[in-house]
Amino acid sequence: MTEGNFVDYVKIYVSSGKGGKGSTHLHREKFIEKGGPDGGDGGRGGHVYLVGNKGLWTLFHLKFARHIKAGHGGDGGSDRSTGADGEDKIIEVPLGTVVKDKETGETLFEITEDGEKKILAKGGKGGLGNWHFRSSTNQTPRYAQPGLLGVEMDVILELKVLADVGLVGFPNAGKSTLLSVLTSAKPKIADYPFTTLKPNLGIVAYRDFQSFVIADIPGIIEGAAEGKGLGHYFLRHIERNSTLLFLVPVDAPDIRAEYDILVNELTKYNPEMLDKERLVVISKCDMLDDELKAELKAELDVTFKDVPYMFISSVAQQGLTDLKDRLWKMLNE
Repeated sequence: MTEGNFVDYVKIYVSSGKGGKGSTHLHREKFIEKGGPDGGDGGRGGHVYLVGNKGLWTLFHLKFARHIKAGHGGDGGSDRSTGADGEDKIIEVPLGTVVKDKETGETLFEITEDGEKKILAKGGKGGLGNWHFRSSTNQTPRYAQPGLLGVEMDVILELKVLADVGLVGFPNAGKSTLLSVLTSAKPKIADYPFTTLKPNLGIVAYRDFQSFVIADIPGIIEGAAEGKGLGHYFLRHIERNSTLLFLVPVDAPDIRAEYDILVNELTKYNPEMLDKERLVVISKCDMLDDELKAELKAELDVTFKDVPYMFISSVAQQGLTDLKDRLWKMLNE
């Protein structure tokens, strides 16, 4: 999927159908002069549904569908015939889609399971025909109910990527490179910051035909929670990852300080991030010989007592099997 095709935020206008009006028909038949009321009910207006589809990874198909309207209900007819129901509209969305009211900002619901179906805008109820209003004192009612109006609303659809593992790190930490060697994903890789402009997803193949999903979140910088850089826009994707993999390059000036900045930004955005499983991965370790790696390990054993860490090299394919084993164990504990 190209960056331009990844859309995780759309605003759409939805309108459910109005109900059909009831009929005021009076029965007429040969040899029956006063058949009485037989007006049928109006059909209900069409609903607007949201349905989860695990085959979708983006809201791109809704980028240009700004107006979605369901059909109106048909009017009632003679012989107590009910009008046809309005045509329903079904909007398929990827799992992890959050629906918000644009006016109030209130979260209405979210879609997290494949095939999950929820009504976004309920169609108007059809009006009752005059047959319902007959009585001993009013045997020929010449009135019926109009149908109820549908619902019109502006909504925001916001995708929060559903992945097992989220890659968190500063720009140029090597997240895209790691994703490319662990999975068959082909993210854009270059030697300048903010190469990744949209989240990338990949499926990691594990033993016995098992797998898990890993997401490369665009680089976070200090101040991301306040809107600096790209991080603020993509921090929401990390909320759905059960495990966070903090990627810090071995040539960082201060590995612990870089990790603390990343954790601080996530915490400021959402304090619940602290409850997630965490693993610190020191990348680009092919730059170190055994002696330097031993010295660094002795130092990190002191500074990283509270969180597990490990060494890898994506380019040299070092430590990747151990990394997958560690992640699988964390995901299934």
